[in-house]
Amino acid sequence: MRLTKHAHACVVLTEDDTRIAVDPGTFTPDAAQVVAGAAAVLITHEHFDHFDEEVIAAALEARPELRVYGPESVVGRWTAARRGQVTAVAAGDAFTVAGVEVTVHGTLHAPIHRDVPRVANVGYLVGGRVYHPGDAYCVPDAPVGTLLLPAAGPWTRTGDAVDYVREVAPGRLVQIHEAMLSEIGQWSMATLLSPAMLTDVPLEIVPPGDTVEV
Repeated sequence: MRLTKHAHACVVLTEDDTRIAVDPGTFTPDAAQVVAGAAAVLITHEHFDHFDEEVIAAALEARPELRVYGPESVVGRWTAARRGQVTAVAAGDAFTVAGVEVTVHGTLHAPIHRDVPRVANVGYLVGGRVYHPGDAYCVPDAPVGTLLLPAAGPWTRTGDAVDYVREVAPGRLVQIHEAMLSEIGQWSMATLLSPAMLTDVPLEIVPPGDTVEV
């Protein structure tokens, strides 16, 4: 499987010729191109930095073969008009995209503040290898080869991220959700989350546009 990093929380996972896009949001400048090339789009939650509603609505209209998965709060707006194209998912669900198995984990977005309502948030384990948690530190009940780790946001804290990595114990760690970090901030996170300091697995910084084997 190949992982192509796009800006912020968006990645594309490719198995053979099947492309699965996860969280193309408004912080992803090429979101329309990402969705146009995907067999399926997986959305973790409704926040705009993970979910560009206009881009996905246009793609659903243009491509009847496109499939979109996400919490009911995301796909419910299209269920009546796009039945068969969109599927609401929740923790414990599993489905396949052109033979690639995807399992669903987690329920709620991590707390930001007591005055900010928590929305539904699911994570996806794709092909039994790569786990995208969205905006939550949910530990899936399955081994994780590559964990995509949110590096910064209103809800994140470095100590919690360290504990999350230790609990998941992935074989590999790749940074996502980095739009709010400068280059110095990204370097600092990679230093803290490294075998030299607080975790057993180094945090890899994959520049947007680059592809790695996972």
